[in-house]
Amino acid sequence: MSESVNFSVGEPFPLPILAQADGGMFQADKNGIMFLLQLSRTDAIAVEAFRTGEIELAVTEVDGILFFLYRIDGIFKDGWGDAPFSLSLVKDDLLPNENDLADPTVHLYFVDTRLKILLAQRTAKIPEAFADAIRKNVRSQLSRPCPARAFQKKVSIIWAKYSAADLRARAIATHTLPFAIKTHPIQ
Repeated sequence: MSESVNFSVGEPFPLPILAQADGGMFQADKNGIMFLLQLSRTDAIAVEAFRTGEIELAVTEVDGILFFLYRIDGIFKDGWGDAPFSLSLVKDDLLPNENDLADPTVHLYFVDTRLKILLAQRTAKIPEAFADAIRKNVRSQLSRPCPARAFQKKVSIIWAKYSAADLRARAIATHTLPFAIKTHPIQ
């Protein structure tokens, strides 16, 4: 019997957050594809930007490391952010298989790191090419695991060479989540 996890805006974020620093975390595991943006300083504009604004996403791979890239108007003035992806911290019972990643849906969560509260969430279908890039990297990591220390060293070297904007310029797949404000016709 599987346990259900409740993601409710305004409530504590129901999953453990390993890294408490500001920024993005990308994960693909038995539960699917997830992006978590955690910030210690937020406001109503940032919450609304995440909930309803345009969000640009991209993925690129450098030296076997997949980077999930994001640009969110209303939150970041400096452009792109990046979240390197590793299965090294995923527990064995949560490692994904092909079926777990068959659905090309990404779940996006915005969390206040000081209060550990879920501020906003979105779900979006990503193009198959985008999902395939993630699946390919997962298969590669499962067949040739990279220990956490080696992963961190590789990421440090890549960050010394490339900014997030440089990584975006090398993207192998992109997707834009459109504005999500619904309008109703006047009757």
